[in-house]
This record gives sequence, structure tokens and C-alpha cells, in this order.
Amino acid sequence: MTYIAHILVMASIFSTIAVSLNLTAGHSGLISVCQAAFFAVGAYSTAILTTAHGWPWEASVCAGACVAIAVSLCVGRVALRLGQQTFVLATFALQMIMFHVLQNWSDVTGGALGIPGVPMASAVGLQASPGLPALLLAGSAAVFAVLCVSHITRTPYGRVLRGIREDEPLMQSACKNTLRFKLNVFVLSAVFASISGSIYASYAGYVDPSSFTIHDSIFMLAIVIIGGTGSTRGAVLGAVVLVGFPEALRFVGMSSSVAANVRQLLYGVLLVGCMLWRPQGLLGKYPMCE
Repeated sequence: MTYIAHILVMASIFSTIAVSLNLTAGHSGLISVCQAAFFAVGAYSTAILTTAHGWPWEASVCAGACVAIAVSLCVGRVALRLGQQTFVLATFALQMIMFHVLQNWSDVTGGALGIPGVPMASAVGLQASPGLPALLLAGSAAVFAVLCVSHITRTPYGRVLRGIREDEPLMQSACKNTLRFKLNVFVLSAVFASISGSIYASYAGYVDPSSFTIHDSIFMLAIVIIGGTGSTRGAVLGAVVLVGFPEALRFVGMSSSVAANVRQLLYGVLLVGCMLWRPQGLLGKYPMCE
């Protein structure tokens, strides 16, 4: 039961990230490859503030969210003015910079050794210990993200985002500040990733740079692509499939070294298959690249 709860906790954490990233990539057409960087901001903010400074978990979450807002604003204000290609490169650069900061700023981040002993989250009197309590916390964050993003996409604000995706010059001719709309969803996506990172750090009890690489950002983007761009349900489905699918291979009986290679192979086949025959994903509305 604890093993199943662990899978559901991780699926909930990545669902929160995927749903918010889908608002950026699916509805607005902004391909970001730095989601793991904001995930790291939340995780390390919680790890550092709770272990070294004794901050309560809720305060560390807020601090991480504020840092994510500041970083996303700085990057977004510059990169979004220069076009989609430059935005992708800027987010890639942010991801690489963040990883090397975590790897080399050992006095603060612990370097490659990471930060152990991160205390469990305690929100509204609920200790996020392994099992059902952690699942309730991670699941609540995922449900909140789904409700928030679903509300945004149903409002006129969401219709403007879809208009920006389809024809940004037309939206600009209608006196819409498209830069502000895109910047807002980029910041919101960063905040949800940061909150997910805080939950992850408290649940795992340990953080290190290996969990926040460019490969993790690509994995998060792949969840959106496979689950379905522009679909909140698709983002959740993609998280469940890509988190749960590798775990299912544990029961096949193959050795761990072979299973790791098979997971990578099947993961690539699934991604390529979606891009070729179902470019909008399993439940998506729009192809990622048009």
C-alpha cells in the first residue's frame, strides 16, 4: 500500500507541474524547457530554510514561490520580447545555469552531496509522512492546480491565450498586450513548479542537483506532449502514464540494468509515436508544433 501511495504522490507532484506547464505550452504556445529549474527553486528553498534556518514549511513554500516569481519575471521580460526561438534558448540557458549553481554553490546548496534531513511538511496540522498524509498534501496541490488552470482557460483571459497561440498579431491588433499575457502565465507556471518542489523536498527528505537536470525539464515537457497539449485532463493523464509506466516494468522480472534501458527505449518510442500519429497528444486539442 505504501508503494502504491508513493507512486500516486509522485504522479500528483508531476501532475501539478504538467497542468501549469500546459497552460504555458499548450494554451499559449510557449515552449519552456526550464520547469525543473523552478522545481529546484521550491525544493532548495524549503530544504535550506527549514534545515539551516528553522523556518516553518509554509513560510519556506512562500519564499520559494517569491524567488520563482522574481526569476521568471527577469527571464520572461527579456526573452518574450525576442520571439519564440529566443524564448526556448533563454529557458534552456536558465535551466543550465540553475543546475550549475546547485552543483557548485556548495556552501549554500551542499553541492553534489545535496541537503539531507529535510523535515516533513506540516500544513494545517497535517504531517506529510509517507503514505496517505503525503498523498493528501500532494493530491490537494494537484487538485488546486487543476481547478485554477481550468478556471483560467474558461474565462475571456483563457480565450486571449488561445488567440495568442493561433495568431498573435491579430491579438495585438485587437489592442491586447500579448507580452503581459504570456509573462503572466509563465510566472504562474513557475509558481506551481516551485510549490511542487517544496512538496517533493519535504516528502523525499533529501535534495540534490541530479533531480533537477535538463533531462527532467524535457521529461516534464514530454508529459504535456504525450498527455495532450491544451487539455488539463491530458496533462494529468500524461503524468500518471509516464510516472507509473516505468514502475510497472519492475514487475516484469528483468534485471535493474536491463529495465533501465528498456524504460528509456519504450519512453522514446511512445514520444516519437505521439509526435508522428497523434501530435496533439492522447487527449490534446492542439499539436505542439504547427
